[in-house]
Amino acid sequence: MLVVGVKFKQSGKTYFFDPEELSLKEGDKVIVKSNKGLEIGKVVLVDKQIDENSFNNQINPVIRLASDDDLRKDYLNKIDAKEAIKVCQEKADKLNLKMKVVDGEFTFDRSKLILSFLANKRIDFRTLVKELAIIYKNRIELRQIGVRDHAKILDCHGICGCKCCCSRFLNDFSPLSVKMAKEQNITLDPAKISGICGRLMCCISYEYDSYKEIKKIMPKQGQKVETVDGQGVVMENNYVNEHCKVRVHLEEDDEDIEKYYCYKDLEILN
Repeated sequence: MLVVGVKFKQSGKTYFFDPEELSLKEGDKVIVKSNKGLEIGKVVLVDKQIDENSFNNQINPVIRLASDDDLRKDYLNKIDAKEAIKVCQEKADKLNLKMKVVDGEFTFDRSKLILSFLANKRIDFRTLVKELAIIYKNRIELRQIGVRDHAKILDCHGICGCKCCCSRFLNDFSPLSVKMAKEQNITLDPAKISGICGRLMCCISYEYDSYKEIKKIMPKQGQKVETVDGQGVVMENNYVNEHCKVRVHLEEDDEDIEKYYCYKDLEILN
């Protein structure tokens, strides 16, 4: 069946909906029914062919194109959500709950208020939910998120000068480890390999698989190799340009030189 892809947040996941008789194009704002309720989203894919049987959940239809009134309502919802963050934080402080409320959103139909918070441990927020429900007269959902999710919400720039990957395009966070930095000969200085979230930068994983593969092929440091200039020992490797720095002893001149060679031009000696 033909579907359209809709995002509710810039760096969020893409969800598929049935456009039915609507003629939609990328960039259109639409009203759809999701698991949260009525939501307003942006069309990012059109005329996508999918196998309906491959989806566990039913493909819901696009209800309508968002009107000017819908856009105005969405704008007001966002303003009210920011105010709800302040209200929730004040209530949490009065209840002595050690939590920091960092994000909030109303569903388009205001049937639900979703608030995200940071905390060092599990929080019993049942009383807080009851107090918020009295104020807003709708369902309240509190979500405890991690520091990486918080960085995604902040929409900041990394040390590279670009907007953080999590805010731009990452939908899911892949596992990271210091081993990835070691494999790529990246400095292990925490200040240089940590993102604004304080965890390892997501981009460390982007080239990790390539480094693992090229390391299997290139000679190791200290290994003896045959070059066009004679036999030598590998001093270091540049995995980006696939060159090896080799110390070669020139028999004729009786001197050692250090020179870069493409690993493909080297013969590894046993």
